[in-house]
Amino acid sequence: MKIMIIGAGHMGVWLAHNLSENNQVGLFDKVLEKAYRVSRKNQSIHTLDSLDKVGIFHPDILINAVSIRSTRKAFESVIPHLDSSVILSDTASIKGGLHEFYESCGFRYVSVHPMFGPTFANVDRLDEENAVIISESDTEGAGFFRSFFSHLGINLYEYSFCEHDEMMAYSLTLPFASSMVFAACMKSTAVPGTTFKKHRLIAEGLLEEDDDLLSEILFNPRSLAQLEKVTHKLEFLKHVIRGRDTEEAGKFFGRLRSNIKPSS
Repeated sequence: MKIMIIGAGHMGVWLAHNLSENNQVGLFDKVLEKAYRVSRKNQSIHTLDSLDKVGIFHPDILINAVSIRSTRKAFESVIPHLDSSVILSDTASIKGGLHEFYESCGFRYVSVHPMFGPTFANVDRLDEENAVIISESDTEGAGFFRSFFSHLGINLYEYSFCEHDEMMAYSLTLPFASSMVFAACMKSTAVPGTTFKKHRLIAEGLLEEDDDLLSEILFNPRSLAQLEKVTHKLEFLKHVIRGRDTEEAGKFFGRLRSNIKPSS
């Protein structure tokens, strides 16, 4: 399979390295020096103009691994250089308007979300990591990624575009916001305590992520509904604290323990 990857960031490089084991991979980044710096065996570096030339690399799948904010713009810049048979793909954490874009662009597509990144994932234990394949995707493209992820031992899930972003608001916006609020209340003064240290490390890891990614996770149209739940629960907790209501506090702790208990 001939695969072109645009974007030589963390995810683009990870995909290029792993896909090049059994496929012919081309890598493009608007900063060509960056692409050359990370390229390896079985990977070639391309400009967009080179895709137009006879005999030059013509991909079967084009994987868009640029930042979320630039995903659609990157597709629009490369589509004029592609054969109509190419399958388009993205790895965006928030799908936003991509469904509408795909339905109007005239190309087959497969949308995926490898749910691991440079901050928290253990790339040496991929059997502990997860990936999503969007259910509206082209059958051939979905089959390719299903085989690729399964070969690496990654756990697979399937959601529609709408279901995916709903799930992301719960699984990313909620913990992201919690860590950001914690960081916003922190002081530079060091304090003792394992609990504080663990929460600080989580916040530090989160804030090492790219600003565009953090912004797009928060700007997910479904984020506010999750944050409204947070503020509602905080108001209730403040009410319990003001009243020093031991009985209600016990009921609240019980609900929390029930919520975090793993489902069987």
